[in-house]
Amino acid sequence: MPTHPSTRRASRAVAAALGAAGLVALAAAPAVSAGDPAPDLVVGGIGPMDGLKPGSTFDLPVTVANKGTAAAGKVWIRYAVTRGLDFAEVPTNCFAQYVRSYDEMPELWTVVCGFDQAVEPGVVYTPDRPLPVRVLDRALDDELRLRVLEYDPGADENGTAPVAGTAAPVRLVERPGGARGSASVVHLPVTSVNTADFRVTGAELKGAVGDTVPMSVEFVNAGPAWVMGRPDTPSVSVTVTPPAGTSVVKPAMFCKAKGEAYRCGMLAGALDEGGRQGYTFKLKIDRRVAHARGTVALSTEARPFDPRKANDRADIVLEVTGAQPSVPPGGSPGGGDGPADGSPSTGGGAATANGGGHLAETGAPARGVAGVAAAALVTGAGILVMARRRTRSHV
Repeated sequence: MPTHPSTRRASRAVAAALGAAGLVALAAAPAVSAGDPAPDLVVGGIGPMDGLKPGSTFDLPVTVANKGTAAAGKVWIRYAVTRGLDFAEVPTNCFAQYVRSYDEMPELWTVVCGFDQAVEPGVVYTPDRPLPVRVLDRALDDELRLRVLEYDPGADENGTAPVAGTAAPVRLVERPGGARGSASVVHLPVTSVNTADFRVTGAELKGAVGDTVPMSVEFVNAGPAWVMGRPDTPSVSVTVTPPAGTSVVKPAMFCKAKGEAYRCGMLAGALDEGGRQGYTFKLKIDRRVAHARGTVALSTEARPFDPRKANDRADIVLEVTGAQPSVPPGGSPGGGDGPADGSPSTGGGAATANGGGHLAETGAPARGVAGVAAAALVTGAGILVMARRRTRSHV
């Protein structure tokens, strides 16, 4: 997608400011030589989870180890889960926060626990009581994110006000023979047995030859599960084919001409349970075509979570009212010069007018990219995301 010159200038300004801030931070940081003793914390003890059932709970028996050469005086563990999961209880030495979606990050529920305990090199520790997680009715393809730190990460500025826990506090205890992790940050898939019903609705149009009429169709995730867009996974898109005898005066937002049809992306929130994405076109009725019908249909990538295929396609029915216009000398009824056999017409050059929207092509979905002092729409894998650039708190 072409970038406006003002956006490029602003992006360079932001990059310069961030670079300058980084240099200041490096200058302020204490110098540590390669030979100085230092802690090196890693988190582990847990792997991918599959086959969970909505309404159930599971524990997070994480471990913390120190691969370094010096003890860590205090440690913090940050837990984060996507929107199909939630924390069943939060200890008093932890705080919970909801973090809304921003940049490429999905919305998350987080818990940060602080431990005023030394973590010695070569020793594996675990909380004396694992944190329990609840599987919600909307769970399907979720993610658990773990991070261990030597400092308090604080609250994420993109989230709600943090809330202190009320359950009994937890502390770290040694776990002889426990599995030691290899990284300070771990992302794990958490998969539940559930379905999501993606469906489309068509439209019934009525008008006389020469009229311009609105055509509104819709994508719906009827649930019960939400579906998380992933950067490496193609996502759903919608193909809209207008009825024969019409031309598109104005396409819907997020839709782009592809032959005689339009391929349409959607905002990421449309994939949440109960999410919807509407598409409203303006069509001109150029001529009467007997039994003219268009279609709206989902793309055909594999969706094993959606066994209901009958509602993946719907009709767009056009009823042309009034008498057929007289044929002008050397012309055709209604001034149309397209085919009269029922095949659709996209109306020439008007078909490529985008109306401010951008198509989400099949590929990797993006949760969002930052613009400078503006929201941006980005294409990818059938999902478009509007997001605000914020300081992210990486998990």
